Amino acid sequence: MVAALLLVGLVTLAVGVGAAFGLRLLPTLRLQLAALALLAGVLPLGTVLASGLVMFHMHDDVKILVLSSVSALAAIVGAFLLAHWISTAIGRLHDASAEIAAGDLTARAPQQGVRELAELGGSFNQMAAAVEELFDARRQLVAWASHDLRTPLASINAMLEALEDGLVPVEQYLPPLRDRARTLNRLVDDLFELARIDAGALTIELTDAQIDRVVAGCLSGFDAQAQIAQVSLEARLGDALPAVRCAPDKVERVLLNLLTNALHHTPSDGTIAVHVNALDDSVEVIVEDSGSGIQAGTEHRLFERFWRADPSRTSDGAGLGLAIAQGLIEAQGGRIWAENRPEGGARFAFALPIAA
Repeated sequence: MVAALLLVGLVTLAVGVGAAFGLRLLPTLRLQLAALALLAGVLPLGTVLASGLVMFHMHDDVKILVLSSVSALAAIVGAFLLAHWISTAIGRLHDASAEIAAGDLTARAPQQGVRELAELGGSFNQMAAAVEELFDARRQLVAWASHDLRTPLASINAMLEALEDGLVPVEQYLPPLRDRARTLNRLVDDLFELARIDAGALTIELTDAQIDRVVAGCLSGFDAQAQIAQVSLEARLGDALPAVRCAPDKVERVLLNLLTNALHHTPSDGTIAVHVNALDDSVEVIVEDSGSGIQAGTEHRLFERFWRADPSRTSDGAGLGLAIAQGLIEAQGGRIWAENRPEGGARFAFALPIAA
């Protein structure tokens, strides 16, 4: 009889451990914990019933108590094993976060195990990839900013040394010195503007405004530059345009940036046209030029910071204008894009939501 009781106890222990391993196959942590709670209740009860059948008419309470304790121990062992597997998976996630905190931005967490832990690992890896991309962008920003700051500073230093040595009269270098100082000032202002956009600290007061009036005012101030460059400036404003929710000064700055960019790439006797059209829920402003257009394969890079179609150019600004324009338009709830015109030239456009 003792052998039978030992057999029941061993079977119970084996069933408990085997069930604990089987719990790992359940897809979610919630199901695993629910199954563990069910096992902790069913296994001791089943063991008591089995021992009662074995020891029927023996009236041996001690042996029943021993078997109940063995079954409870099996449930505890199963719970311990399950907790160990869960803590191991969480520990791997902790190790990955510690590696990232130590500076290894390539570290990733395993996406395996039950659904909750796999989803947590996936979310962690997405966050890690975003952090790595952000740090790469910061390194590129510092590198490009250093390059664009160094060029005018080197020119200023060279002119100052020439003035100190008395090689040229002061009045000869005053205009280029002012020009280089203005270049540095624009770059610093643009960098501060980008920093405010990235930090979400850009203050924009949205009002209901007639976009056609904003466009007309900007074109009137830009007409003189177009005439000097011998470029025709045209405006095609739609009829009965609805008001849009925007910051007029920011819209004017974006439009001026697009016009300046178009003027730079439009040859003499070319044309720049501005279209304003009403859509279903927004108003679209389009700036078209008859220049050489956008280089194939670079459309998606036009709004990157410090990016230039020709890296050798040093006189086209720092390459921040379109990045700032994108930040300003998106901060007003709009969108901005660029494409080539079928008939030649480039088309830059942005859309702003119609006022409620």
